[in-house]
Amino acid sequence: MTSTTTAARGTESGASVKTVGRLALADGRVFRGEAFGATGRGVVTTAEVVFNTAMTGYQESLTDPSYSGQILVQTTPLVGNTGVNEEDTESTRVHVSGFVVHEHTRVPSNFRASATLDAYLREAGVLGISGIDTRALTRRIREAGAVPGAITDDDSVTDAELVARAREAPSMEGANLVPGVARRERCSWNEGMGAWRWRPRSETGARAGGGSPTIAVLDCGAKNNILRNLRERGLSLSVLPFDVAADDVVAAFESGEFAGLFVSNGPGDPATVTQTVETVERVLTLEPAVPVFGICLGHQLLAQAIGAKTYKLPFGHRGANQPVLDTESGEVAITSQNHGFAVDRDSLEAAGGVVTRVHLNDQTVAGFRLKDRPVFSVQYHPEASPGPHDSGPLFDRFADAVFAFARAGAP
Repeated sequence: MTSTTTAARGTESGASVKTVGRLALADGRVFRGEAFGATGRGVVTTAEVVFNTAMTGYQESLTDPSYSGQILVQTTPLVGNTGVNEEDTESTRVHVSGFVVHEHTRVPSNFRASATLDAYLREAGVLGISGIDTRALTRRIREAGAVPGAITDDDSVTDAELVARAREAPSMEGANLVPGVARRERCSWNEGMGAWRWRPRSETGARAGGGSPTIAVLDCGAKNNILRNLRERGLSLSVLPFDVAADDVVAAFESGEFAGLFVSNGPGDPATVTQTVETVERVLTLEPAVPVFGICLGHQLLAQAIGAKTYKLPFGHRGANQPVLDTESGEVAITSQNHGFAVDRDSLEAAGGVVTRVHLNDQTVAGFRLKDRPVFSVQYHPEASPGPHDSGPLFDRFADAVFAFARAGAP
């Protein structure tokens, strides 16, 4: 294929020639703008197109493994003004398939910035497009649901060909994307909050009784800030591959190596991550009851482990301003969310789950617990990054349960 040039060239009038980028949707609509990031590769990338309503934290979103297989549209109109740095990352690389914004700031203004967004995406091999009417694009997704799309800066590909490629994009339903983002080897996590600490250290140290009990983390694409929050509560983390043998995990609990289980966030259809569900099922049968906590995909996998079902939402919840009602306390928290699937309430309650939190925009299940075991989960992200810290105490709740389990000398 013949690709467009990546560099702006001076003209006699003093203007510049800009690389055109296009985003085509499977419904036939084509959006044009200016390409930035990894331009000039002659590549067409297909993926599901989704939008995020957060006003800050684009670098955290770009590096969130849960965005694997998706072209991300940022609804806030100005992106790139704070640049990028080495600290505000949620994994080791950019995971989005493409990035769409209204206005891209090429010259950042932030004392922490070490590079521009343009250079960051170029190094990651990800194409961005600016100058897009993101309001119109977002309304299209809200009205008709998340749609497959194709993104390119290759002018040898016609609009009709680009739309055809969008229609061939793989569906998120039935897609197991976890193997592509999760850690493949067991490791320990020792990084603390560092620059992310927002509470006095006295509130985040080891619980009464001392020590640092070890929990097993089933990594389906865990965000760094989740692990930081768990570590900050005085827990030692043994991060395990999502497909670790269930027998090995059970044996570790029975020997006293682990005092709790955490199931992480991640991308794709939860119905496909069957190996992780099997492990969770086995852990839930252990006596005494093991503390278990799940976030986002982990929430969905935990629900499946007790017999509940999941389903795909029309356009998902992605943003840092999502209202959630705690049905037991009556309090409302503003939460950070990033998911395209949800847990079916009827099947959850039939399986013995107690709904503890509800998303106020559409009444979907946002959290549940088990009646007779220290097991709970939430659909949203209490670790923020980006987002509010309203739900940070959920990590305290889990840590308290783990320390209690360890002090009891279980098993």
